Amino acid sequence: MTTTDLFPMLRDLPRTEKLRVMQFLIAELAREEEPTLQAGATYSLWSPLNSHEAAHKLGQLLESEQPTPNA
Repeated sequence: MTTTDLFPMLRDLPRTEKLRVMQFLIAELAREEEPTLQAGATYSLWSPLNSHEAAHKLGQLLESEQPTPNA
């Protein structure tokens, strides 16, 4: 079935059925976008823990910031 065949049928549906079709399509699209994780697999995640370079850059940024007088 093509969208050319499907659109007239969808147009004739009651509002509640159109909403149900929309929910179905959104759920299908979301399911296709989700990454598939394998049970028992190991995945690496980035963490700032022990990131000394990031801490050094943050320290430099904080030191270079000019104090602003309170109004």
